[in-house]
Amino acid sequence: MRFFGLKSCDTCRKAQKQIIATNQPLTVIDVRADGVSNADLTQIIAQFGDKAINRASTTWRGLSDAEKQGDPATLLSINPTLMKRPVIEKNGVWTLGWKPDVAAQVLDI
Repeated sequence: MRFFGLKSCDTCRKAQKQIIATNQPLTVIDVRADGVSNADLTQIIAQFGDKAINRASTTWRGLSDAEKQGDPATLLSINPTLMKRPVIEKNGVWTLGWKPDVAAQVLDI
């Protein structure tokens, strides 16, 4: 399982803790420190489109109106912290966020 998030994100820390408790193998990719590969970014955009953008983030609020109108893939490649998180890829299935339905799917409960 691959986990795209931020070390400083409370939701990401909560999700990681719950996943680790189930003893599932987990590879954590910090989008700020490690970046997101073009292949993964393409998959994320294909799965979620502009929903992959976190419009409540401080990074989003710091963008100009013109930048906010940009292509989601371009925005995320330039500002990976704009990604709504966590993004999890498990057995080829991608999920976004950490709501109860996503948690149940990822944790197999």
